[in-house]
Amino acid sequence: MERRQLEYFLAVAAHRSFTSAAHTLRVAQPSLSHAIRLLERELGTPLFHRLGRGVALTSAGEAFVEPARQIMRDLETARSAVRTVAGLAGGKLDIVTPTTLAVDPLAGLAGAFRQRHPAIDIVIVEPTNAAAVADMVRTGECELGLADVRTRGKAVETLELCRQEVLVVVPRCDRFPQAGPVALREVAQLDLVATARGTATRALMDQALDAEGRRPRIAVETVHQAAVVPLVLAGAGATLLPRSLAEDAARRGAVALATRPRLVRPVWLMWRRGPLSPAAQAFIDVAREFSARPVAAPDAAGG
Repeated sequence: MERRQLEYFLAVAAHRSFTSAAHTLRVAQPSLSHAIRLLERELGTPLFHRLGRGVALTSAGEAFVEPARQIMRDLETARSAVRTVAGLAGGKLDIVTPTTLAVDPLAGLAGAFRQRHPAIDIVIVEPTNAAAVADMVRTGECELGLADVRTRGKAVETLELCRQEVLVVVPRCDRFPQAGPVALREVAQLDLVATARGTATRALMDQALDAEGRRPRIAVETVHQAAVVPLVLAGAGATLLPRSLAEDAARRGAVALATRPRLVRPVWLMWRRGPLSPAAQAFIDVAREFSARPVAAPDAAGG
């Protein structure tokens, strides 16, 4: 079994097409098809159903995806370790995280990491939903992940990076002239702007307001996280955001207020147990320093 065969297999599995996989890999389709046939012969079973215009994984193919990913990652780990020992800097680190956590705390972490290791490239991937983060780390699709829910189990290790305060962000014209905390029961009565179900910020909003015995009224739902603050600024409704994003919205003209009781969410870094690439281990070292920093008392939020 060769590395090239595994790379071809994973590409076909991802694209569901020999043609698309060959185009992405910049190889001739007959060469790719031949390599897959040799792999299937070696494993003693078909990995794909040939469907004419595309392919689908067989049950054996489905079972082979995760081991193939891990073999590829282990090979890259070994290669990176040799480069490190030889003094050759370089490599890539892929991290999966929801958008809000990519802004804070990942942006700061990535900046600190890149200052120490400028030859390492970072690829930040957005999951299809908040629950997918742990799955993408567990299966080896990404080496590191950030989430606001701790994943327990033998396959994944976690580190609590920080605890983020969450504020309510309202249009300046809304009915909260005070700078003090706003009761969550009052927030639950507002027209709200929210991202779609399954996203981290929507789950936070639903859980916080459901705990008050009220189903939140979602006046505007969007799949675009970047549209939430402009919608609030335009008067479409209020929202809940981590403090750093809420304070940025306040600088743009919204009003950001603390809640009563305070809303706080933990942020976890996670990685798969077992050998890590030198880049991933170095990132975890930076994250441990970040998590050990003393937490400053938050300033009063306002507009």
